[in-house]
Amino acid sequence: MVNGSNTSPASVSLTDDEFNALAAGMVGEDSALLRRALDWLEPQVRDRVTASGEPVLGHAAGTARVLAAMQTDAPTRAAALLIAAPAGDSPGQADAVSAAFGPEVGRLVQGTRALLRLGTIAGGASQAAADSAAQKEMLRKMLLAMAADLRIVLIRLASRLQTLRWHAASKVPCDPAFARETLDLYAPLANRLGIWQVKWEMEDLAFRFTDPARYKEIASLLEEKRVERETFITQTIDTLTSSLAKMGITAEVSGRPKHIYSIWNKMRNKHVDFSQLFDLRALRVIVEDERACFTALGLVHELWVPIPEEFDDYISRPKPNGYRSLHTVVADSSARPFEVQIRTRAMHEFAEHGMAAHWRYKEAGTRGGQVSASGQYDRQLSWMRQLLAWNNEATRAAPIEDDVASGGGASAKQDVRSAKAKGTGAEEDRIYVLSPQARVIELPAGSTAVDFAYYLHSDLGHRCRGARIDGQMVPLQTPLQTGQTVEVIAAKSGGPSRDWLNPQLGFLASARARAKVRAWFNAIELQQRMTQGQALVEKELQRLGKTAVNLEHLAQQLGFARADDLYVAAAKEEFSLRQIDAVFQPQQPEQELRPEEFVSHAPRPDSVTQSGKSGVLVVGVGSLMTQLARCCRPAPPDDIRGFVTRGRGVSIHRADCPSYAALVARQPERVIDVAWGVTTGATVYPVDLIIHAQDRPGLLRDLSEVFSRLRLNVIGVNTQSKASLAHMGFTVEIHDGAELSRAISALSDVAGVISAVRR
Repeated sequence: MVNGSNTSPASVSLTDDEFNALAAGMVGEDSALLRRALDWLEPQVRDRVTASGEPVLGHAAGTARVLAAMQTDAPTRAAALLIAAPAGDSPGQADAVSAAFGPEVGRLVQGTRALLRLGTIAGGASQAAADSAAQKEMLRKMLLAMAADLRIVLIRLASRLQTLRWHAASKVPCDPAFARETLDLYAPLANRLGIWQVKWEMEDLAFRFTDPARYKEIASLLEEKRVERETFITQTIDTLTSSLAKMGITAEVSGRPKHIYSIWNKMRNKHVDFSQLFDLRALRVIVEDERACFTALGLVHELWVPIPEEFDDYISRPKPNGYRSLHTVVADSSARPFEVQIRTRAMHEFAEHGMAAHWRYKEAGTRGGQVSASGQYDRQLSWMRQLLAWNNEATRAAPIEDDVASGGGASAKQDVRSAKAKGTGAEEDRIYVLSPQARVIELPAGSTAVDFAYYLHSDLGHRCRGARIDGQMVPLQTPLQTGQTVEVIAAKSGGPSRDWLNPQLGFLASARARAKVRAWFNAIELQQRMTQGQALVEKELQRLGKTAVNLEHLAQQLGFARADDLYVAAAKEEFSLRQIDAVFQPQQPEQELRPEEFVSHAPRPDSVTQSGKSGVLVVGVGSLMTQLARCCRPAPPDDIRGFVTRGRGVSIHRADCPSYAALVARQPERVIDVAWGVTTGATVYPVDLIIHAQDRPGLLRDLSEVFSRLRLNVIGVNTQSKASLAHMGFTVEIHDGAELSRAISALSDVAGVISAVRR
């Protein structure tokens, strides 16, 4: 449309009648603006034609005439003319248009040219991307998002329709890809905006070029000419309107003959033959309330013969999407069927603007579902459609013979422009950008190239190191804007930066991308813990001389689902490696669970660990060597149990010892009854005390004073401080349970001690 060839068979200029057609309804300053725009344009494009061969000036004038039929304002029509001028390479071209015709016209020209660039880029998309239904929907959204002003979309639609009209009138073959793009992108957009006449004409013309054989076939099946069908509709409307008026029913009756593409679409989607279509002609009746709906239905059935199987009551039984209306098919005296839809104004508004909007189920086609659309997208469409209706009403209300500055017309026009300004300032929450292959990507507003990379693929996001926007290198924090083409520069390997998770640095705007970055670092941390834990487990197995072990089986024996879970637990100190001993050496329980790595002092000579006198009697057996198990350190008067080991006598455990329970489960035949015997006062027993306290200077000194005051020998100490808490383990020698109770009570009284218990 903008850039054309310099070769033309003859110069083209506009006649007065052609100018009056594109300036229809314009007077005073508005008409003068269009005249100035045309005078500015003609010298630049008089001998130029578009790539398809259409004269540029004729195209610009035809586009303006389409906009005149939509009753658009003067700046819109002026912009449609000025866009046809060569864009040039000078960045001041748009400024020159703004200076000559005002900033409003300049913005419209600049915005429409941006849409043209988008069309050029999208035209180069790969076939796979172009054929995707989701991508077609994204292109429509992107077109709307780039058009900050409704009038930019209208100019683009008018330009596309004018090109199709020229191909039809001149008999110049139209590129099927061009016609297909019209059906996929522009006709549905016109439909959603409620510009019905543009939508139907686009579809019929595009269908004529995409499938000429089918087009001619359906055209021949229509027994009547279009003019005759339109005459039938007009006569039927008059008959029904007068009959309703006689019954005192206020109604708005409208209708139109079915268009060729719509007929073909219905035959294809519903898999029916042409003879099975009953709605080639249709009427719509809008009344005041539901009672009037059924009254009007009765009248329709009185005037014409109803076809019972084609009646649907969507008022009593609404569709799942909330759509409500009465649908009936009747036949006139010549047996020509036509459809009548009857609904209230509220039902009509809901059907046109609500979730049951006509385009939702019409474009769903054979899928039978609804076309999904975001709330912001729906709101923008609804605003645009309402603005169109408002603009038409305001134009009709303003007397043409009055000057633009007169009261009513000026007020209405000012209200429309105010609404446009409000619409352009609406805050967007989504943006639409293009990949180098022209794939449209939808992202949250404020997204960066890093968000874009993560949307395409997680690995690409991890390796993202730079970006080009419209061919220019930019920092990764640069916010993207709708219509830009984004190319990611990635390293061959590597991962994300932790800076990307800092919201103040602005690398990421989408929650999806942030979640992927966090998942990457969590996976790295997990892998590090697994490696650390595996080293700890393997070191313990080497100590036990059990290197050829199935680690998965070992993990299951220890209560873990897999070896990796065992490694993580060991690395996080949630699992004691001493429990591995019980798996391999149940016959030697004294070696299965090692004591903690205490800093040991030499015990007294009369300690049981030196003398071998445990003070334990084995019931029914004499002179049998016994040893106190170091895993639970029993001491009188604990309830004790015995387990016969191989070569080391009887190992004595507390009855509640977990290691003893594990040994009994494996070899219950080795259990033996034992009891405390009569011991001398010199016999001592080592026990483990665990103390949790608030860490403070002098804590260990105060605890040592307690042991000294009670005359308890400390043979092992292990302390650890974490998060201002001290975790301390003491191994002390006691004579009996009473002495142990006194020690625990005294330790609990020390300042800062939270708990003191026996392990």
